[in-house]
Amino acid sequence: MGASHRLELASEPVELLGDRALYWPARRRLMIADLHLGKADVFRRAGIGLPAGGTVHDLQRLSELLQRTGASELWILGDILHGAAPQAAWREQWDGWRERHRGVRLVGIAGNHDRALVSTPLGLELVDECVEEGPFALRHEPLRHPRLHVICGHLHPLAAVPGMRRRWPAFWLRPGLTVLPAFSYFTAGVVAEPAAGEQLVACVDGDAIPLPLR
Repeated sequence: MGASHRLELASEPVELLGDRALYWPARRRLMIADLHLGKADVFRRAGIGLPAGGTVHDLQRLSELLQRTGASELWILGDILHGAAPQAAWREQWDGWRERHRGVRLVGIAGNHDRALVSTPLGLELVDECVEEGPFALRHEPLRHPRLHVICGHLHPLAAVPGMRRRWPAFWLRPGLTVLPAFSYFTAGVVAEPAAGEQLVACVDGDAIPLPLR
């Protein structure tokens, strides 16, 4: 596992992990966004080819993050699914992964792709669209909270890193709001344009690299 970036959000210590996850040590909670399970299956059924193995790779990364952090909880902040959830290969892979990590509390917040989530038994606990805990409001979409620091997903931010041609998934640190990168490797994104006082932390080959503050 690569280098992480430790900082405080709303005076609370957190760790940004280069494999696109945030760890909240005080709650032993790992947080990701935009897992998009079944995305490759949706594309293939539409006649669009995607490489095999995406779900296996994403779940392996999740296992490594749980082991590295010792997290007792995994929260997925929206877009757990990418659409319908037929009995495709990814469902078997997910069920096996969930069984191996049955001691981890798994919590999900529904996103805009999660209409099928209520009727899909994935072994997770569904909570409200906005959960307030400590100094944070956890949700899917980047909507500000009147009192709390929002941690969310949805935007799939990308960062331009000096000296590199490709764009990298990134945490977008904004006043009162932190946007997580999309966890799924098969998910595209939009290059973030930080305003004054904002910062990107790029996820480059497993390393969390803070870019200059704007």
